[in-house]
Amino acid sequence: IAEFNNVHSVTEMPEGDDAKCSFHHRMFLEPQEKKRSLKALVVKQAKKTCSCTPAKVKDYVFSFFPILQWLPKYKPREYLLGDVMSGVIVGVLLVPQSIAYSLLAGQEPVYGLYTSFFASIIYFIFGTSRHISVGIFGVICLMVGQVVDREIQRAGYDLEPAALSVLTDTAAYVNTSISPVNRTSQKELCDKSCYAITVGATMTFIAGVYQVAMGFFQVGFVSVYLSDSLLSGFVTGASFTVLTSQAKYLLGLDIPRSSGIGSLIATWVNIFRNIHKTNICDVITSFLCFLVLIPTKELNEHFKSKLKAPVPVELVVIVAATLASHFGKLRETYGSSVAGHIPTGFLPPRPPDWNLIPKVALDAIPIAIIGFAITVSLSEMFAKKHGYSVKANQEMYAIGFCNIIPSFFHCFTTSAALAKTLVKESTGCRTQISGMVTSLVILLVLLVIAPLFYSLQKCVLAVITVVNLRGALRKFKDLPKMWHLSRVDTVIWLVTMAASALISTEIGLLVGVCFSMLCVIFRTQRPEAPLLGWVAESETYESLSAYKNLQTKPGIVVFRFEAPLYYINKECFKSTLYKQTGVNPVWAKAAKKKAAKRMLREKEVDSGDNQTNISMDFVSEPLEFHTIVIDCCAVQFLDTAGIRTLKEVCKDYSEIDVQVLLAQCNPSVRSSLIRGEFFKEGEDHLLFHSVHQAVDFALGAQGHGGTSASK
Repeated sequence: IAEFNNVHSVTEMPEGDDAKCSFHHRMFLEPQEKKRSLKALVVKQAKKTCSCTPAKVKDYVFSFFPILQWLPKYKPREYLLGDVMSGVIVGVLLVPQSIAYSLLAGQEPVYGLYTSFFASIIYFIFGTSRHISVGIFGVICLMVGQVVDREIQRAGYDLEPAALSVLTDTAAYVNTSISPVNRTSQKELCDKSCYAITVGATMTFIAGVYQVAMGFFQVGFVSVYLSDSLLSGFVTGASFTVLTSQAKYLLGLDIPRSSGIGSLIATWVNIFRNIHKTNICDVITSFLCFLVLIPTKELNEHFKSKLKAPVPVELVVIVAATLASHFGKLRETYGSSVAGHIPTGFLPPRPPDWNLIPKVALDAIPIAIIGFAITVSLSEMFAKKHGYSVKANQEMYAIGFCNIIPSFFHCFTTSAALAKTLVKESTGCRTQISGMVTSLVILLVLLVIAPLFYSLQKCVLAVITVVNLRGALRKFKDLPKMWHLSRVDTVIWLVTMAASALISTEIGLLVGVCFSMLCVIFRTQRPEAPLLGWVAESETYESLSAYKNLQTKPGIVVFRFEAPLYYINKECFKSTLYKQTGVNPVWAKAAKKKAAKRMLREKEVDSGDNQTNISMDFVSEPLEFHTIVIDCCAVQFLDTAGIRTLKEVCKDYSEIDVQVLLAQCNPSVRSSLIRGEFFKEGEDHLLFHSVHQAVDFALGAQGHGGTSASK
């Protein structure tokens, strides 16, 4: 039975007061029965998991395929119009973005359309969110493209981006699973573009396997280490890399894509070295597209509450630019780089290249984590907004299958995208039927319209990519507000953003995670540790440094340590306690001994052989307090170093006649103290249920002791 000796003494009142005495009883708390042994829990869980009943099979199937739950309840009269409208609008917006982001991933435009098509269908089956749009996401495309360029270079292909090559033979598409060990002998079977999608699809497969594994083992807790400020800083930093990678298309430069550490700086150095080779036609086209896209996008956002649907300005720009390039013969006359042939239909499915898995397995880890973190966070955000629930583990399954299955159909990695999700929600989406409508729009492009984009300039696609970075780059405007709310979060944002932009995206993510964890450690290493004062006419104690008009009890110091007490901050605990109380017990004890010896010598000189024992209690001036109450309400846990530190503090202060009392310890801390043999026999009065009770006990004990001494 856990026992709290609140106060078990009689406190005598001053003379003249009514004959009153305060008796404080002991509080007994009976702990809950301990849980069964680990073996019993494992056996119980195994029986529960391995049991198979028709009801359990049905629940499992319905949980794994959420479409079976919501599709039979679909209400066409209420939902169909909004779903069709939002699906068509998102599809119209997604077509140009899919083509544009293919360049970012180092792929041919048709592969971006494939990716968007399959991702929407698969999430329709496995997803639990009604609103998010799953497809191409700029940061993921950037990370994929960096790995693709690296593997192309290792395979012996030239350094020109894979997206610049145009397929001239159908066999190049079909034989995507052949890895070019000898480029000369296999060039006819798999050229650079073919190898690029092979690398992209293989890495997509591995990333999907990671995500499904995380869902199976229920390790969604990994996403808690990716805070909102960290993810925002990462996306903003990666946006600078995206912008840098598209700059050469805006200027019409034919330069290799830099990768690895410091790729952003290396790319800009390379751009300025080749600035004299700028294609004036591409620059003018880029400028005109910016003039049209940016104002129209701003108007779309400004009047989104009044517009039933955003103006599909990107599609208008692509159509106009394609017509201008075709009839103006910009490629033949000015050497502008164009999208080239985009075939219709679908390529035969091919498995990933298993020989590439060891080369890209490590690169797929950050891609998988970022993909599921963004998807889960967006799902939960929109579910909370619209009053329904999503399952985080099922979302990991969904995004994992959105990568595994399409990897057999020449696709690259996908995730949820905030911009398209916002459009989808604002245009009336009610369920994932809108995702199927989006897939039908993309299917129409793939079967009929795709070849018409042959003359589309790549600089136009780059402009679309850059314009869509506005949201991430606008985060700089929120920095003053973020700094006002939390300086630590702002520093995490800045560090993650700078590392992602200046070093590399993968290392930037790792730096952000490590730095945010260090911030948590630093916060507990040097936490707030104020002295507390009594709020009049209450049992509450608050910080003296934070509030005015608080009272202190004579001879009692109340100290609160606002962090767990463990090996990292044990010295900080002791030094802060000594500083706040103004007494270091070790130094005080040493000073007393030194003063006692000095007085003893002086006494020996004065009295000759008559030696007198000098009591140390009368050597120095008495302390201003006799009790320290440590408020442990903010101490979540103790380790062995923390328990040892508390023992040392109690022992050191007891040697200078100061008692230390503990108050408001949670069950975990009390259990640690008991296991650590903190309480000696007869010292169970050190632990109290509240600060007020501890203070009452100290006052009562001191008053009772003083009365007894006077008698």
